[in-house]
Amino acid sequence: MTPEIEEKLALCSTGPGVYLMHAADGGILYVGKAKNLKRRVSSYFRPPGHRDLKTGLLVEKIASFETILTATEKEALILEHSLIKRHNPRYNVILKDGKRYLSLRIDPARDFPRIEIVRKVKKDGAWYFGPYAAAGAARETLRFIHKNFRLRKCKGDEPPKRPRPCLFHQMNQCLGPCCLPVSRESYHAMLEEAALFLKGRALDLLRKVQEGMAEASAREEFELAAELRDRMFALQKTIEKQVVVTSDQMDRDVIGLVREPQGGMATVLFIRGGQLIGSRHFPFAEALGDDGEICGNFIRQYYEKETFIPKEILAPEAPEDTDILEDWLTGLKGERARVLAPKRGEKARLLSMARENALDAAKEHFSKQAGFDALLERLAARLSMDKKPARIECFDISNLQGGDTVAAMAVFQDGVAAKDQMRRYKVRGLEQPDDYAAMAQALGRRFKEKEGRPPLPDLLMVDGGRGQLSTALEVLRELGLEGAFPVIGIAKPNEARRETSDKIFRPGQANPVVFGRETDLLLFLARIRDETHRQAVGFHRKKRDAGIRRSALDTVPGIGEKRKQALLKRFGSVRSLAAASVEEIAAVPGVGRKAALEVARVLCGGQEGGGEEALENGAC
Repeated sequence: MTPEIEEKLALCSTGPGVYLMHAADGGILYVGKAKNLKRRVSSYFRPPGHRDLKTGLLVEKIASFETILTATEKEALILEHSLIKRHNPRYNVILKDGKRYLSLRIDPARDFPRIEIVRKVKKDGAWYFGPYAAAGAARETLRFIHKNFRLRKCKGDEPPKRPRPCLFHQMNQCLGPCCLPVSRESYHAMLEEAALFLKGRALDLLRKVQEGMAEASAREEFELAAELRDRMFALQKTIEKQVVVTSDQMDRDVIGLVREPQGGMATVLFIRGGQLIGSRHFPFAEALGDDGEICGNFIRQYYEKETFIPKEILAPEAPEDTDILEDWLTGLKGERARVLAPKRGEKARLLSMARENALDAAKEHFSKQAGFDALLERLAARLSMDKKPARIECFDISNLQGGDTVAAMAVFQDGVAAKDQMRRYKVRGLEQPDDYAAMAQALGRRFKEKEGRPPLPDLLMVDGGRGQLSTALEVLRELGLEGAFPVIGIAKPNEARRETSDKIFRPGQANPVVFGRETDLLLFLARIRDETHRQAVGFHRKKRDAGIRRSALDTVPGIGEKRKQALLKRFGSVRSLAAASVEEIAAVPGVGRKAALEVARVLCGGQEGGGEEALENGAC
């Protein structure tokens, strides 16, 4: 303990608040909160015999600390959460689950909503179910819903108007609200049954279906009874596949926690209606604090973004501020949520199951990470780099005959694609195709950024070979970043020269890098290039398609999106519309004569306000 820390500890308050641990360079290592600041902060600087080895090694990196007093423990919890999100301290548990898992979404505000697959959960009043760790599981669930519940499958917020039902209605898989007199009440009744299944309440739904089947039989509505019978059999098959883990049929989440020398793993088991329906894993780096602190930190970060919070959350260790945490969760949920840390009985068995799952996930994750670490070490040696390239950035250009040029930057962190850090750039000001100028513009915009700029890469790769490599070096030289990090270029094989593999070029070296038997390194770099290319091409197609969707009708005064869609639906294309008479255009519902004249003038190249007679017989 340094004299500065000893002096600060003597003056530290015993009230509630937040503390920040600083490294020698001023960076924030850890943010925590405490009911009694003095007691909590002092605990980190106890003699070595009173703390575990790992905590001792981390504490040795602390050069100073600061405290922020709050009026209540709840304010301390909120402030701690805010500071962790702002500073991303190295030794706090930061949930960086880069995947955007699939969820199923239903908007109950619509008259005839459909079930759709989404990746982003919004607070928009819709019902969200999931997330599903595997895309196949989400789609399999949706297939079951579509087969057993007669909800519409067509796209759009509301069903399109059709003269006759679609094939799904003929297969008895849709009520047909697009053209049949389906009541909102009957549709929503079926929707609520589907939602009951998605919530994991298959047993409750089964009982409801059985009751409905008995009532339909009593009324001699045998077709409806047969339909309910088939749904009952499908539900029974589904329930047989599910694992029943509790007898009380309660909704709860169970958290498993494992801490290894190389990092930790938190696992959440989802139990709905007493049945285990899924799990999710969150790896994290080495963290300061005991298991109770880590569990509390994890719960706050995880449930802040979740749309569903169960009545019970089981944790391996109870956080110090359990009461405040429960109040916070209750505020999010609207009804009481409890955080428990049982030590025996059925719930303790669930915690043991969660820990086993966390151990298995940690073994797989850290084994894979060790493989990536070894690969990156070999890559650094092959490219004569001073350190392992933990962060690799790659740039690629995409255009079509010089039009709509775009650039994409892909990031691989520790050997894995970091899709949340990927960036796309619209290339501006180019009058003719010029991939070198486009690359220079994209690199310039990436490395000129000051505020909020991502960290510099350990390795920069550009797609295009020697020419693009020279462009990248020139840009970095102009920005004062020459030599800040290694730069390489990757080029596809020249088939005319009978080349069979990609080539990697380094500055000042005429020949490509020779990988010998380490072809896996070249394949790894090619995979990064391919991911960058995929992002660039996808962005280019999106931008090009947006341009195609822009219609000549967009320039017509008084023609908005609704009228434009009505006209295109009636005439099929702008060319057919231009060949129509003013009377035919005006006959489209919602258009009228005045708007029809404007349409005809614009499509015929006329000027606003003149030549009405010339347009009467139509078009151009």
